[in-house]
Amino acid sequence: MHFIFIFFLGWLLSFLGQLPLGTMSITSTQIAVQENFNNAWKFSIGVTIIEMIYLRLVLSGVDWIMQHDLFFTILGWLTVVVFLVLGIISFITARKENGGKKTLLLNNKLNRFWLGVSMSTLNPAQIPFWFIWSSYFLDIKLLRANFAEFNLFTAGAGLGTLVGLAVYIYGGNWLVTKMKTSTQTLNKIMGIIFIIAALAQMYRMLYKGLVK
Repeated sequence: MHFIFIFFLGWLLSFLGQLPLGTMSITSTQIAVQENFNNAWKFSIGVTIIEMIYLRLVLSGVDWIMQHDLFFTILGWLTVVVFLVLGIISFITARKENGGKKTLLLNNKLNRFWLGVSMSTLNPAQIPFWFIWSSYFLDIKLLRANFAEFNLFTAGAGLGTLVGLAVYIYGGNWLVTKMKTSTQTLNKIMGIIFIIAALAQMYRMLYKGLVK
């Protein structure tokens, strides 16, 4: 029964962490709307795999993370730059006469699984998120430091991420269709989300927080 609880704990935390509007969620919606559900799922699986790897690294060794602090710092600031560029490009695309054109992020032949992998890799905010919460759960004895519980917690978190993204894939697609939102408006929304994400990441680089 305890193992089921650990799995559910990982699922719940990751699911709730995925619900706030962010770059991964809005991208999954845009792929579902402008392409198809299959590509949106490929993207989501790529995102989930990297998140699970990050979480397992956190659980496996805090010392490893501390020893590679410079790597994550560089990656974090690179994320700020990339998100700012993507945000600006989204606005530029939206302003063009051809409002149906995809953003640079989607206007390519890159397999959506690898797009999800690359975007999730460039989101090191997952490290402090999982570090803080897993440390808290270990401290209050909800999670115990053993191989089985770490794996169950990680598996639950992976499923939680997928379910959270599924809400945006299907719910977002329904909402966009219902409101008859144009691709141009979606590009503007993408631009806003990326700019906000860049500023939020900049904040995280200075002050670690509890949000993904």
